[in-house]
Amino acid sequence: MTPEYSEAARKLFAGPCDFVWGVQKTGDALPPAKLPEVAFVGRSNVGKSSLVNALTGRKTLARVSQTPGATRQINFFDLGATLMLADLPGFGFAKVSKSEAAAWQKMIYHYLLGRAPLRRVLLLVDARRGPMDSDRQVLELLNQAAVSTLMVLTKFDEVAARDRAGALEAAQAEAARHTVTLQEVLTTSAQTGEGIPALRDHLFALITQ
Repeated sequence: MTPEYSEAARKLFAGPCDFVWGVQKTGDALPPAKLPEVAFVGRSNVGKSSLVNALTGRKTLARVSQTPGATRQINFFDLGATLMLADLPGFGFAKVSKSEAAAWQKMIYHYLLGRAPLRRVLLLVDARRGPMDSDRQVLELLNQAAVSTLMVLTKFDEVAARDRAGALEAAQAEAARHTVTLQEVLTTSAQTGEGIPALRDHLFALITQ
């Protein structure tokens, strides 16, 4: 990407970004399909909301909590009337009842399988742990649904320098097992900003190329 391209991407994400819709259960109405859409998916506490905030240069756009399961609905954000960002509830180990967790999972799967304007799913994976069984289950679901997916490693700043290459290689190997998952894997840190410009460029390309 050229510096000019990256600057245009930065300006888009630094511009207006407003919460426009929330979906709490399967069957609730989704926002009108007027904009291309990107969904953020990952295990509870993987850092989805932190990454959304880092991308947009804000601290409170998406709710951040140290308690797994803080995001309890699909939150939609309109980015400059150009791109819709969907922050999905985490899966995996949220401290909620089994019935509530099952309802969340049903809602998430229903959205992922039936959303026409969905251009890409970002599957966020904690770089310290690497892809886990629950991540693989989601990748398989997305593969079956033919939804284009990019794996994004979060909290990469917390991985020791000597372990970084191995963490990236393990994620790339997992991505290669799924047809619709891009072979490219991005590494990010919401704390240090590492990888954020590259992710902005990637998303900007979805609406400009």
